[in-house]
Amino acid sequence: MKKNFLSLAIASAFVLASQVAQAEDMYRGAWYVVPGATYINTDNDLEADNGRGGFLSIGKEISEHWDIQGRLGHTRSDEDTGIAGASGKYKQTALGLDALYVFSREKFRPFLLAGIGAARNDVDYSNAGLSDKANTSWMANVGLGAQYLFSDKFGIQADVRHQWSRADARNAARTVDADGTIGNTLVNLGGIFRFGAPAPVVEEPTPAPAPEPVAAAEPAPAPVAPAPAPTCKPQNEVVTVSAEKLFGFDKANLREEGRKVLEETAAKIKANPEITAVIVTGHTDRIGTDAYNQKLSERRAKQVSDYLIAQGIDGGIITSEGKGKSEPVVQCEGKKVSKKLISCLQPNRRVEIRAEGTKQLGCQ
Repeated sequence: MKKNFLSLAIASAFVLASQVAQAEDMYRGAWYVVPGATYINTDNDLEADNGRGGFLSIGKEISEHWDIQGRLGHTRSDEDTGIAGASGKYKQTALGLDALYVFSREKFRPFLLAGIGAARNDVDYSNAGLSDKANTSWMANVGLGAQYLFSDKFGIQADVRHQWSRADARNAARTVDADGTIGNTLVNLGGIFRFGAPAPVVEEPTPAPAPEPVAAAEPAPAPVAPAPAPTCKPQNEVVTVSAEKLFGFDKANLREEGRKVLEETAAKIKANPEITAVIVTGHTDRIGTDAYNQKLSERRAKQVSDYLIAQGIDGGIITSEGKGKSEPVVQCEGKKVSKKLISCLQPNRRVEIRAEGTKQLGCQ
């Protein structure tokens, strides 16, 4: 039964890995703590009931897909030897370091984990030929789980893991024979308390310019010869929209405010039937890897293109592309991700909508 439980967990991990989408929200380098409770399914050789315990993890977001967590856990289980008059408990204390591969940086963050450390197994069964059989050994574990963030500061984490270590517990009658490697399965649930992450940057509205003074009327000028016809130029117009206004910091899902901006842009395009091409280009700042930023810029441009089409723009004239972080409009000092750096780089996070037409300005 326990082997079947582990097989199900491993199979679920591969299904999870194949179905979860690319991360849409870049990591922010936050620290967090996770206190919680544990349910333990003990190895059959320990002759112990399933038990309970608790743990405390300290975690750090170190890249777009990787976290590390230091973890201290303790569990207790009653003996289940079936020997008349036997009593006592199996206790385990484990200290380890886990690496988490995080599939997404959205609110729902599924992950796979693997870790190593040390465990102390204490098998203390009276009247069973075992009394205080305690030893400290290596420990290793693998598992899968998920985090869900209710806000930037709080969330929950759940995982199931299989944990191996060594015990030193064997009685003369061999009714308890846990002298060697044992494998326990742990189910953990805890709260996430995050700190040290820069808050999303909120773009301040641009104040309206002050009205210009009205100049006094001047006498009508004397008639002059008509001016020469203006030089004809192709009609090209570029609308640049802040990524924060469209998506929010590090997001690729359209906000309500962004939809309104795109609806206004779509209305202008539809009012000018001479427009024959619309090019949508996504840009990011330099925080993160080239591959991540390229993918994010492409997804943002595609989201904008799809919304323009939904507003009635002919999809045949729309092209979307991502330039990643290759075309910044501002340069900022510093490499460490901070609120100041994120704010400074804000102009680089943008989407440009370029409308091109065959009509010649100034020509009939």
